[in-house]
Amino acid sequence: MITLDRSKAPQFKIPEHIELIKPEKRTLKNGVPLYFIPTPEIDAIKLEIITRSDKSLLKEEDSLVPFFALHMLLEGTKEMSSPELDHFFDHYASEVDIISSFEQQGISLLTTKKHFGNVLPVFRSLLTEAIFPEKELEKRKSQKALTISLQLEQNGARANQLYRKAIFGTDHPYGFIAEERHVNAVTAEKLSDFYQQKFLVKPEIFVIGNLNELEIEAIISEFENLEIIESPNVSTDFQIWPDKRISEIKEKAVQSSIRLGQHLIPKTHPDYHPLTVFNTILGGYFGSRLIKNIREDKGHTYGIYSSIGSLEKSDYWVVMADVQKGYADEVIEEVYKEIELLKTVPVGKEELETLRNYMIGHFLSNFSNAFDLINRFKAIHHAGMDYDFYEAQLDYFRSFQPEEIMEIGQKHFDRKNIIEVVVG
Repeated sequence: MITLDRSKAPQFKIPEHIELIKPEKRTLKNGVPLYFIPTPEIDAIKLEIITRSDKSLLKEEDSLVPFFALHMLLEGTKEMSSPELDHFFDHYASEVDIISSFEQQGISLLTTKKHFGNVLPVFRSLLTEAIFPEKELEKRKSQKALTISLQLEQNGARANQLYRKAIFGTDHPYGFIAEERHVNAVTAEKLSDFYQQKFLVKPEIFVIGNLNELEIEAIISEFENLEIIESPNVSTDFQIWPDKRISEIKEKAVQSSIRLGQHLIPKTHPDYHPLTVFNTILGGYFGSRLIKNIREDKGHTYGIYSSIGSLEKSDYWVVMADVQKGYADEVIEEVYKEIELLKTVPVGKEELETLRNYMIGHFLSNFSNAFDLINRFKAIHHAGMDYDFYEAQLDYFRSFQPEEIMEIGQKHFDRKNIIEVVVG
């Protein structure tokens, strides 16, 4: 019998490399690519169909049409009403979710191998048979108008809006701030026109699960007759806000929401992995410099974090916090102080190893199950990269040195380029 000493944690061993399953690619006769990762060990199946989100092709007044079209796909089709669709997917233990980001939109199906054949045709019908009933549309519009009104009152939501406006520009789709007039402009006719003419722009299919060849052929059969839309690539340049700070004062607020940020570099840039390390030690995990300084030492906030947002052409960086009212300027100065320290003072050995172990552990946790793997694939696929990105990232996390953290901060973080947003 083996006796375990539970007073000692098991030794943490950093893997030399990772082995990732590359998706099998098929191309349907309509040109739609299908990426499939087989998982014989589990019978859950996830199917996503993702299209390009080309809001720049719409009139400004119609900016919310894609949102409503996407979120009303389950409000009824030519064959089934909304309650019937809900009952159908519930009966077969399946879920349909909306996918929405700056650059992609679509829907996903999570089901079981047992029920896959039953639910696939109905899921497929959502892409071509939706009818956008007036009654349900009016309910959705009322809900959206209320959300817009509430967001103006919520400091965090409002700060997010103003931050997007600041780094992307008011004329760019990513900097768009919805108003009630945009809700009022939405009609069932506009939804139908968008759905038929602008929805299925360059779709891609991503599948993961325990599927045999006959089941893959069933997917191909369902989707190969989709009439896809070839949309021109419209490039809208970002128009960064000319002022250093955007402030919105709210006299009754007890807290201020702050956002600091700037554009960064794409994932293809050689500095990307070092920047990930710099961001993590600054504010990317609970042991970060910002947490220790502003939460633990000064008590100005429950949480302050920095993160890197992902875009195809250029990622962006943001620091987020809700702080005690009256301390926003002090907190912002402390953020700059921590950036300068990381740029000029080498990270100590103990902190460095804690950071390294955290980043490697977090990296590996992103590949802990099959569904994580398809998400990781999409992240690099949409940036035009392959799994070499992750191998290089793990290699860098295993070997980075304090001098590299300083150098990357000096190269990419300059106070004069960082936009500040304060609401409250």
